[in-house]
Amino acid sequence: MAVLRGIIPPVITPMNEDESINEQELRNQVNRLIQAGVHGLFPFGTNGESYILSEKEKEQVLSIVVQENRGRVPVYAGSGCVGTKDTIRMSQMAEALGADVLSVITPWFAKASDEELYDHYCAVASAVTIPVVLYNIPARTGNSLSPALVERLSAVDNIVGVKDSSGNFDNMLQYLERTREKGDFVVLSGNDSLIYWNLLAGGSGGIAGCANVYPETMTAIYERFMKGDLEGARKAQDSIRSFRNCFQYGNPNTIVKAAVGMLGYPVGKCCAPFDQIPPQGLEAIRRVIDENRELGMK
Repeated sequence: MAVLRGIIPPVITPMNEDESINEQELRNQVNRLIQAGVHGLFPFGTNGESYILSEKEKEQVLSIVVQENRGRVPVYAGSGCVGTKDTIRMSQMAEALGADVLSVITPWFAKASDEELYDHYCAVASAVTIPVVLYNIPARTGNSLSPALVERLSAVDNIVGVKDSSGNFDNMLQYLERTREKGDFVVLSGNDSLIYWNLLAGGSGGIAGCANVYPETMTAIYERFMKGDLEGARKAQDSIRSFRNCFQYGNPNTIVKAAVGMLGYPVGKCCAPFDQIPPQGLEAIRRVIDENRELGMK
């Protein structure tokens, strides 16, 4: 079974001007991130624009990442859909293509009860053999995984962890408190600014969008922490604040992809209509990148 820990970037999806997948640059990003020391790769997560990629494009992206990765780090695949039937189909597709772990976002648009969500995740977990990580991001989906529900689901075979992108640290703490006795259930931060605090509370790391921009810096949070260098880990955590402040200028996914482009990688824009940043935002990103380059951030 894949070891779920550390810093896992939700890999951006490089695109050409016509919004087709830029395969060569995707391969380049896979190698760039692995060489920087990341502990896993997560294609077509939120930062990979999963919300807009077609099923065929998701298959293409996952196939490329698995092939280029060559077993060096675990590959996570986002297989969640609105319906249970489609989620099972996408999960089985991801398993067949070589994914090591599934990240299954809650259904969205329609409100789901805890019992409906429990049945949904149980059905998905029983349909595959690779581990399933729950994905809580209520601001985007309208459905939240309560701590009580996560505790119930942690007892289900094949459900091995949860990623919390609620931004509510107390929610993540309750996940940890309610699953701690299980021992092998992992809690990952989906909010980049909470990774250090997640580790301090007994969590396992984070799925970190900023690792697309600063993979070495983000990885240092985890590596320094595990070596007992708490001050160094916190400094690495604090260092991404200036970049995260740029999120005020647009969709964080759009900001991250633009920043990677400014670093010199031809990753293209996010798919329309989520592809615009105001001039003052672009200037702020450039300024932060230049300042952080002087500080040695990579």
